[in-house]
Amino acid sequence: MSISSTPISDTKASRVDISSIVDLVSTDMTQVTKVISDNLDSEVALIKQLGAYIVQAGGKRLRPAALLLAAKATKPEEDTTREQVLLAAIIEFIHTATLLHDDVVDESELRRGRETANEVFGNAASVLVGDYLYSRSFQMMVEVGSMRVMEILSRTTNQIAEGEVMQLINCGSADTTEQQYMKTIQSKTAILFEAATRLGAVVTQQARPIELALASYGLHLGTAFQLVDDILDYTADAQTLGKNLGDDLAEGKPTLPLINAIERSEGSDKEILVEAITNASRKNLAGVLNIIEKTGSLAYTVRAARTQAKMAQKALDPLPESPYKSALISLATFSVERTF
Repeated sequence: MSISSTPISDTKASRVDISSIVDLVSTDMTQVTKVISDNLDSEVALIKQLGAYIVQAGGKRLRPAALLLAAKATKPEEDTTREQVLLAAIIEFIHTATLLHDDVVDESELRRGRETANEVFGNAASVLVGDYLYSRSFQMMVEVGSMRVMEILSRTTNQIAEGEVMQLINCGSADTTEQQYMKTIQSKTAILFEAATRLGAVVTQQARPIELALASYGLHLGTAFQLVDDILDYTADAQTLGKNLGDDLAEGKPTLPLINAIERSEGSDKEILVEAITNASRKNLAGVLNIIEKTGSLAYTVRAARTQAKMAQKALDPLPESPYKSALISLATFSVERTF
């Protein structure tokens, strides 16, 4: 099962090029990168070194791009403001801080095809620089000067932390339900997408219906992204994925393909899946993959991701037509077509 074989659209369409989406705000994203670099400056050498390592890692930076696209979708004719760029950088700081902490908790060795920061600099440095990024992001929020922004982002960071703890609690549990899993990924992953696109409306002073529409878009978009990440962990080429195949299984994470497969399997197949997640081992990864495919659980997860992406697109109905709205629609399509 590949993601590209089940695109969001019911008709055959050419693959979405992510660069064509981000290009709409490429000049703004250049400013975001500069703000990120400027705010990683510190008299503490290790912060600068680890910060430079993070910036060089790049990544798609979809969350800040989504914020900028959401803001432009509400007011297509207006120029991007300093506040929008600053908020986009803040979103990326929060995201990066969560990644630093995640990699330590998960004992990850690879991310985006290269060694994780904790592998290079050690766990202690990664945790502490992650803390620095969180605190720096709140300093930058003060610079924005909006209590509404502070309210949204403080609630968001708190919910992300709750989601991480929920995931930790569920690790190694073969009894995790789909409902528990969905609550976890919405808290730890989708909520930051929601905050990003919601802030796109807040910073342009939109009425509440538009704010809620963009928040809903972000939540469903983020959920679709995480579902596809979970599929790729079992299906993608490790070199393309940029991390080891089966990492979720090795970390004892019960994601939707495995949860659904456990529900659908019986006998020795079920025993294999339960043992794999309980022992947090990829030792029998081939057997696990075979059962997940045989039970139709990959296809089930693809359908769930497509549903979330369609809900994201539907949420954009109240927005005026513009290239930026079209880009947000395409971003939802990309979320389920991507292979990395």
